[in-house]
Amino acid sequence: MPVFIWQGKNRKNEIIKGEFEATDEEAVRAHLARMKLVPVKIKKKPKDLLENVSWAQPKVTQTDVILFCRQFSTMLDAGLPIIQCLDILQQQQENKRFKKILKDIKESVEGGQTFAEALKKYPRQFDDLFVNMVAAGEASGVLDTILKRLSTYLEKAAKLKKRIKGAMVYPAITFLVAIIVVGVIMVFVIPVFEQMFSDFGGQLPAPTQIVVNLSRMIRANIFYLLGAVVLAVFALRRVRKTEKGRAATDRYLLRMPVFGPLLRRVAVAKFSRTLGTMLTSGVSILDALDIVAKTSGNKTVEAAIYRVRQGIAEGRSISEPLAESGVFPAMVCQMVAVGESTGALDTMLIKVADFYDEEVDQAVENLTAAIEPVMMIFMGVVIGGLVVSMYLPIFKMAGAITG
Repeated sequence: MPVFIWQGKNRKNEIIKGEFEATDEEAVRAHLARMKLVPVKIKKKPKDLLENVSWAQPKVTQTDVILFCRQFSTMLDAGLPIIQCLDILQQQQENKRFKKILKDIKESVEGGQTFAEALKKYPRQFDDLFVNMVAAGEASGVLDTILKRLSTYLEKAAKLKKRIKGAMVYPAITFLVAIIVVGVIMVFVIPVFEQMFSDFGGQLPAPTQIVVNLSRMIRANIFYLLGAVVLAVFALRRVRKTEKGRAATDRYLLRMPVFGPLLRRVAVAKFSRTLGTMLTSGVSILDALDIVAKTSGNKTVEAAIYRVRQGIAEGRSISEPLAESGVFPAMVCQMVAVGESTGALDTMLIKVADFYDEEVDQAVENLTAAIEPVMMIFMGVVIGGLVVSMYLPIFKMAGAITG
């Protein structure tokens, strides 16, 4: 159906603007009459030529989904039916791609599907965790509460992801800048000094000669070096796409000296919060562990969670296979054991997640504080060493002249 842009006056003669999807202009006028507005201007909204070009449409961000959950939960809590909630949210949605998705979900629900079934068609925007929690909420009649929990969970997950990106981006950018600066010096600056030294004649000091030779080597093989870097990145991406390659690299990431402990804390926080949220929402523990494993983001952690799931299916408690996995710290296993024995496993898992969120915060701060001086020393030694080696012959000549 076409979309109409309208303007109308209320009883106070204030101009109200909006959009409405309708079959024709008369339907828009009827809609404005129900809103007690006098039509001033109604016209068809021009079609977007890139409407059906997926790459040209804006992405549905996690913030969009969080806001959708919050607003949907509030409307349901106020007593509005699901279809009306979806209609209102679709009408006011500014993201064109998300607006189209919400429209399709609304039509699917109107056609007789459950809300969870309608969400399944969009796994990129609504993953298994989201769909299963919504299904549990629909079955138990507490969808508004589930959506509120989902929005809280997504907000905390987004904050955790942002912290990790912040910890990784700073050293990566600093290292990249250092490489670019060294590259510019080696390719463009040192050849100028080399030409100047050759005009003066005489033997260069050993450090200067080493830098000059290194500069010649880089300039002679620069395309091969760049090609090797591109090839290495491409090969790593291909390896990461294979099951064995992904498992091997994920295992190595957890064993890294500095980033490994941080990634392990992140994995524990994510596992605890996701499982705790799903159990609180009424999802069975076996289904919850299956979803938690798929959304873990690390093959080593995923394999450990599947072993835990297998143990529970065989009649064991969750804490025993959790301790045997070797991935989760002893404190987590003990707190889970206490939660099982007291019948408050979901609450205990949320407490574990809160604790490890704080641990991640502290680890990120410590990592940033440790990396800053290391990177400064690295840049000072490398770039300072290059500069000093280039000025050594000048100091030597100045000494010979004064002597």
